Amino acid sequence: MAAPTLQQPSFLLANLKADSTTKPLLQRCIDLLKIIDEYPAKELHLIFPWLVESVFGSLDGIIAGWNLRLLHSRSNEYNIVLDFLNPSGPMMKLVYKLQAEEYKYEIPVNYLPGPVKACIQEGVLPDCPLFHNKLQFPMSGLLSLNLALNPFEFFMFNFAFCLITPKIFPLGQHGSSTDSAYFVLVDTYLKYFLPTEGSVPPSPFSDSRGSVPAPSPRSSSVSFAGYGVHSPSLLKHHIFHQPSVNADPAAQEIWRSETLLQMFVEVWLHHYSLEMYQKLQSPQVKLALLQYRLSMSSMPCQPHAPPGSGTLHTYQVLLPFHSPPPLWGLLEEPFSPTEEHVLVVRLLVKHLHAFSNSLKPEQLSASPSAHSHPHTSPLEEFKRVVVQRFVQQKLYLFLQHCFGHWPLDASFRAVLETWLSYIQPWRYTGDKTNPQPDQNRTVPDKWESFVQENLLMYTKLFQVFLNRAVRTDLVNAKNALMVFRVAKVFAQPNLAEMIQKGEQLFLEPEHVLHHRQPRGYLTPNQGGSFLSSRQRAVTDMVFRVKSHVYALEGQDCQYKQMFGSELRGAVMKLIQIIAQARQTAKRISDHSSEVAANNSFLSWFGLGSSDLNNTFAGAEPEESGECLKKTHEFLDRALENLCQIFKLNQGQLSQLISNLGSSQDDGNCKQLPDCIQGENGLVLTELGRRQIINGLRRFDIQYQGDPELQPIRSYESALLVRVLYRISSLVNNRFGGHMTALCSRPDFLGRFSRYYLTDPDSSRAKLKHSPTSRQTLETNRQPRLSLRPLASYRTILLLMLFYVFAALLSVGPATSTLLILAGGLLYGLFMTLLGDKLKTH
Repeated sequence: MAAPTLQQPSFLLANLKADSTTKPLLQRCIDLLKIIDEYPAKELHLIFPWLVESVFGSLDGIIAGWNLRLLHSRSNEYNIVLDFLNPSGPMMKLVYKLQAEEYKYEIPVNYLPGPVKACIQEGVLPDCPLFHNKLQFPMSGLLSLNLALNPFEFFMFNFAFCLITPKIFPLGQHGSSTDSAYFVLVDTYLKYFLPTEGSVPPSPFSDSRGSVPAPSPRSSSVSFAGYGVHSPSLLKHHIFHQPSVNADPAAQEIWRSETLLQMFVEVWLHHYSLEMYQKLQSPQVKLALLQYRLSMSSMPCQPHAPPGSGTLHTYQVLLPFHSPPPLWGLLEEPFSPTEEHVLVVRLLVKHLHAFSNSLKPEQLSASPSAHSHPHTSPLEEFKRVVVQRFVQQKLYLFLQHCFGHWPLDASFRAVLETWLSYIQPWRYTGDKTNPQPDQNRTVPDKWESFVQENLLMYTKLFQVFLNRAVRTDLVNAKNALMVFRVAKVFAQPNLAEMIQKGEQLFLEPEHVLHHRQPRGYLTPNQGGSFLSSRQRAVTDMVFRVKSHVYALEGQDCQYKQMFGSELRGAVMKLIQIIAQARQTAKRISDHSSEVAANNSFLSWFGLGSSDLNNTFAGAEPEESGECLKKTHEFLDRALENLCQIFKLNQGQLSQLISNLGSSQDDGNCKQLPDCIQGENGLVLTELGRRQIINGLRRFDIQYQGDPELQPIRSYESALLVRVLYRISSLVNNRFGGHMTALCSRPDFLGRFSRYYLTDPDSSRAKLKHSPTSRQTLETNRQPRLSLRPLASYRTILLLMLFYVFAALLSVGPATSTLLILAGGLLYGLFMTLLGDKLKTH
């Protein structure tokens, strides 16, 4: 649009909508840049919702927008989109321009994550301050609640929601690539608003009206589980509250970092079941609801809230004039994160670790009360609490859901690496001096508090991973790699000891703490000992670990020790499965080598293996050659790491593997999997399924249909197979009755006829068949003439060689044919006369 003239806002929006269908993206971005620079905020306010929807798509997924998740660097529009949506680009300039004017934009509550939506519709404010003071109450009722967001919040909500909106991708395209425009933009926003170096660049509109309105402050101390834990507030005072005009500019701008992070976490991670929602609902919310009910019971009536009153105090009940029915069905949303979703979450986790680890050493070592120090900036305080306060709980629930619902295939690698990234914050310190291999890298002692405050991330998720691993096909190199990766991470020196110490702190008896605590706060001058400070530190660590576990699993959780006897038994079970998978991989590799050695040039004529795929039963296409070598290597190293983690005796482990090897010999591999006899035939047991998954046993699968109708083999002539089948079908239809009568005779002629007219393979009689297969087999056993062996290239080659040899001896084709028929007749007579004796021997 060439420099547009000033016109009514409605005409501006109409022209932009018309241009969106006719002009290319580059021209539209140029026009929007001019409009954003020249038009006042009052007119830009009307086009902003449409522009956000046209870029990111609609919340219901009907409008695709610019398809950021499918836009890759190979596209011509890739750089145009990145420049337009850059944190310093035209779109963000529009956001800041509207932010300075206090405009609000509505988001229906129905598009919020399930737990937040149900919490609001039940009449209680959610725990996250992002949704406080933003609810709009229309006269139509509860189900049409909306959130009134400022421009920055509205933009970030739509950007974050774009990732989880169901999209219909074109055929052959998918959104799991890490070079998509969306993935790059997430990385760019994180680096801009959560910088590891320096501070957040100020917005071009520094008017104080652009600040995010904050709710009332939290209570600075909340008792926890009867232990009297004094937990610090989520963020410091000047982060939560709207900054004044005379405040530090950094304090005025920190709200953007907080808003971006909260929006990403709430939209991407806040999805879990009703049971988990009820268990983890914050004590503050429960307390507020109890206070409200008590106050209602003492009051005869309560006045109606005025329409549009959307500003309520923190944790206050939303609708005091009526109690809506609980809408629990809203929590049962089908939450199935995609691989792309998980990869973006991993990007968030990695950057938050780098952001938190960029905290200055003097600030990191400062005491919690040091936040009031004049030299402590809001950004530094934000770095101190960002991981534990904002991400930990929701990421734990997100990973727990993925561990329990993700398919048992190699795509689980994305979830696994997200988990491993979170529990290894020391990998993202930015320290490049003296890099050590992962296996030899000792976890520094300073990370002990992180391990203790994230104990369930290590222990509970490790137990869930064990349950997945024993049900996974470890012969597959990709699955074996995942087991090796987990064992390698937990085998890092000093990490197992930190986890063990954290478990000991959690299992510290409560009565011991009450005896310790009074002495812990006495100084030597007050009659205490110099060990008092150490005892106080231990007590504080116990409180932190218990608070963490109870906050994520509830007060009634049954904690299973990672180094206890029960989990040790599960590890031994995994070791057995790993040993079985190693043997299966070796057996498949040996079989593949034998097949490769037996194959030669004559295999083209059918003289080699007749197996269509030349693979071992149960093997995946990629499970051959180098992949099987990798599987063996990964499993060997996983065994070593597991022994190191759990201090397993190498002698006992070797004895276990050798006993397993002696019991899993070749004869045992030919047995059927463990089954029980059901009404309709054999039914696999759980043991039988594992035997099949790990390739320990298998069913002897053979073709049981009409031999004449088998698929044409590579060593057969397709034309001859079809022609000979028609000829044999005509003969069988014409003389089928005569052949049946001949084969039914008990004398020599009957035995001779049965040799040529029936299937000599009697091994099928030994197999167990279903009723349908048994009836089909009886039909296929009727006497018939089969000419299909003549279509084999091997047979054709032998006949040609015979005729050539006969021609060299001056024997004509007719005589050669008679000799062949006579030889076949004599061979049949010989086999008929001596057949019984040969079978006996």
